[in-house]
Parts: sequence; structure tokens; C-alpha cells
Amino acid sequence: MTHNISLITTLAAGFGVALIFGFIAEKVKLPALVGYLVAGILIGPATPGFVADANIASQLSEIGVMLLMFGVGLHFSLQDLLAVKRIALPGAILQMSLATGLGMAMAWWLGWSVGSGLVFGLSLSCASTVVLLKALEARGILDSMNGRIAVGWLVVEDLATVLFLVLLPALAGVLGGTPIPGTADTPLWIALGKTLLQVVAFIALMLLVGRRVLPWLLWQVSRTGSRELFTLAVIACAISIAYGASALFNVSFALGAFFAGTVMRESEFSHRAAEESLPLRDAFSVLFFVSVGMLFDPAIVMQQPLRVLGVVAIIIFGKSIAAVVLVIAFRYPLNTALTVAASLAQIGEFSFILAGLGVSLGLMPAEGMSLILASALISIALNPVLFAAVEPIRRWALAHSQLARTLEQRQDPYAELPTTTDNKYLHGQIVLVGYGRVGKRIGAALDARHIPYVVAEQNRELVEKIRAQGIVAVSGNAAEPVVLVQAHISNAAMLVIAIPDTLNARQMIKTARTLNPTIEIILRADSEDEMTLLKQETSDLVFLGEEELAKGMTGHVLARFAVDVEPIKAH
Repeated sequence: MTHNISLITTLAAGFGVALIFGFIAEKVKLPALVGYLVAGILIGPATPGFVADANIASQLSEIGVMLLMFGVGLHFSLQDLLAVKRIALPGAILQMSLATGLGMAMAWWLGWSVGSGLVFGLSLSCASTVVLLKALEARGILDSMNGRIAVGWLVVEDLATVLFLVLLPALAGVLGGTPIPGTADTPLWIALGKTLLQVVAFIALMLLVGRRVLPWLLWQVSRTGSRELFTLAVIACAISIAYGASALFNVSFALGAFFAGTVMRESEFSHRAAEESLPLRDAFSVLFFVSVGMLFDPAIVMQQPLRVLGVVAIIIFGKSIAAVVLVIAFRYPLNTALTVAASLAQIGEFSFILAGLGVSLGLMPAEGMSLILASALISIALNPVLFAAVEPIRRWALAHSQLARTLEQRQDPYAELPTTTDNKYLHGQIVLVGYGRVGKRIGAALDARHIPYVVAEQNRELVEKIRAQGIVAVSGNAAEPVVLVQAHISNAAMLVIAIPDTLNARQMIKTARTLNPTIEIILRADSEDEMTLLKQETSDLVFLGEEELAKGMTGHVLARFAVDVEPIKAH
């Protein structure tokens, strides 16, 4: 029997080669994404040997885009964005504008049209969520203030890119590309208005109907007790909504899948939905990066090295310098500025999606896609080096630059306590580091018992907010001795570290012990390893989250049955 098995061969080659090179990339301390792109290059038409079916790979990549955007929607948190909105929103918009301008300038130098330059510049302006999250997790700073600012910044970039993906087809004709069939003679304002109305209608349908139907559907499926049915329901919702958005509202697959994820996030089953769909999302995301790699022509690196270096310079230096200047302008410390700069000094999945759309609309030449892919590979490969250089660059700048020292030491109205602060907050008080979910609960308990405390919190916006509520607080990273000094640690009775930051906690302990040798220290740990490490630093109490949860639940169970037992110990 003769069978057409191009789908099977494409899947086998894509997954197999991606596994090999993804493994190699991880072994040499690079993101696996680099290996997936290399795998695509090797099975693509630009290299000798086996060539996968480009048409099938393209369709598989569309599924990858849907599931990738669905995952972004599932993890999108409006609260996280609002917590850093004052720096993330204007910062991301200004930085994207500058990067887009630099990309358009280079496109003009290359002799491309304005439309090509716009797509090219926008593709260079948005960093990779996948690369950023893995980089922050690897360094244990995802939940830190610096990590939250970087993630919030990237969320704004993602939302802006989704908007561009929606508007670009309507603008294609005006920008010199191929207009949507039937819209060639339509005035621009009508085309844009129609597109926006369709998007608004889809969003309204998702908010009014989807928010009720999807949670109800997941609840009904979960009641069957079938894990595979639940997984099927999640994937079916993601892909069906993405396809329906395109077919009925002429909205991109990406936007449809993104809103399917955001609506599903509001369900009580959101965590389970994310967990159950993760393997399939990861698998098709790999195929997406492989298919993108198939579009890359490696010869451009040898034929046009200056152009490639120019694009890499925009990504690594142009975006980074803009981020540093903007973060410092918002009165954040140099460490935060350098961390955000390193976070944004790469491009990834959104760049590929946007560039691919630009090529398909005739707005950007194929050379642009190759330049973007080459620079993505280089910038992602160099990203770990940039993160490792953050602290050395900061130390060098403070040692050799008077401007850096001035900026680091400039007066911030929230960096010290007001002169009118009551004396009870200056002697015998509790210094509470961090006012997140844990710190807020501790503070509420102290308020209820009228126990004075001073909050040391790195989120300047949060400090401004809680000061308005009458809470005594100072802004800054408590790992810096000056912040604990401003919180009057030398006269405090207790230091409570309510943030999951082992490395900085060790520095806080050292500072507190130096300034106040008799102070009692209470720490939070999120793992057994962290707990062991922190107990080596201090003889005071270290609370492990899982252990305290087990104690609380066990205590409730035993109290319910009136069991008289010795103090509970979690194992």
C-alpha cells in the first residue's frame, strides 16, 4: 500500500531533531528554544539533507501559536500588571517606540519601504516571554520586585503586540502590502473601524458569555472524574475559540486563543487547566519554533554580517540602554534598571509571529525574517551572559562613575521615614520586609493587636499606597543596608523577612546582626533547601510554607475531633 506520510515524517523529524538539539542547548546553559530553532534550520530547505513538508509545518505552527497564546492568556495577571503599572506601562511603551524607531531607521538604510520598516521595528521591540521567565526562575528572582517589574513590562509589550497583530491586516494595503481580499478600495478609517468593531464584538462575547460558559463547561466535565476528558475540554476550548474568532469575527488565531486563556483564568479550574494542557502546549510550541527555524537562511550570516550585527546591536544595546534610562528616570535603583535591561535584551516568539504575519501580508521581505531569526538566536544565546554581568556592571559603575553614585544616593521621599513619625515606630518596633500576600497578612494581625511595625518594601508604588493608608513604610531593597537603617533596625525588637528571597535574606540578616546584635529574626522559606541554608545563617526561627500549612490543617482536623495531643510537628 502507498501512503502519503508527510505529516508523520514532519512530526518525527521535528520532534526528534528538536529533542537532540534542545538537550544540547540545555547542556551548554542555553535556553532549549535555541536548540528548537537550530532543529528547524537543519530540516528546512536552506540546509542539505532531509527537508520537512513546509506546508504541514506551517499548519502545525499555527496550532503552536494558538496554544502558546492560550498559555500566555492563562498566566496573564492584571493584578501583577497593575502592581507595577506606573513604571511598566510608560516604560514599555517608550522602549517599544524607541526600538521600533531604530528598526525603521535600519530598514530605511537597507532601502525598504515604510511598511517593511514598521513591521521590522515592531518585531525587534518585543522580548520573549519564554526566555524571560526561564531566566528569572533560574536566578530565583521571578518573585522579587525586579522580577515583577520585568514581567509586568513584558506583559505590556505582549498586549501591544497583540494589538498590532489585530490592526496589521487592516493597515496592509496602506503600508504597501497585500490588502485583505475585498478591502482594496475601502477607506482606511472604515477598514480600521470595521476591524476594531469585530475585535470589540469578540471581546464582548467572551466577557459576557465566555466567562459564564467556560467555567460551567469545565465544572461539568470535571464532575465526570475523567482526566482525559478535562484535558480534551481545555484544548478544544482553546483551539475552537481561536478558530471561531477567525471564522466569525475575522480576528487572528492569536487573539482568539489569548482571550480564551484569559477568560479561563478566572475559572476555579484555571490552575488545573494550565497543568493539564501544559504537555500539549509545550509539544506544539516546540513545533512552532521548529517551523520558524525552517524559514531561516543561514547564508545571511556570512553574506550580510554587518546587517546581522546591526540588528543584534539594536536588540542588546538599543533596547537595554533605553530600559536603563527609563527605569532610572522612575527613581528605581541601578540594580533594577540593569535587571530589566537584561530581561529585554532578546527577542522571541512574538517577534516571529509578527514577522511571519508581515511576510505573509507582503509587508516585509524574506530577508527581514532571516535577519530577525539570526538576531534572535544570537540575543537569546547571549542573554545568560547579560544577566551574569548585571552585578559586576553595577559595582563597576558605582566605583567609577560619580553620576551612578549620585543616582543611587538621590533623595526619594519614600526612601526614609517622615520626621513626624511617632516614636513607637522608631524604638522596639518590628521591621517587616515585604508587603505581599504573606507580609500583608502579618501586618493586618499586628494592626489588630496595635503592635507597631515598619514595612520595608521594594515596590515604590505600593509604599506610596500603604503610606496613604496610615502604614509606616520605607521604599527600597532591604538587602541594601541603608534601607534597614532608614527603618531604624538598630532599635528594633524583631526583623520579619516575609519575602521568598534566600540570597537577599542572607544579606539582611548580616546587616541586622551588625547593627543590632540582639535582634530576633523571623524568616520565610519556600523549600527544604532554602530552610537549611537560612538556618545556617541564623539561630532564629525559619518558617517553611508547606510545613506551616500542614500544621494548620492538622490542627484543625484534630480540634474537630477534640483530640488531646502534644504540639504538632510536620514531617
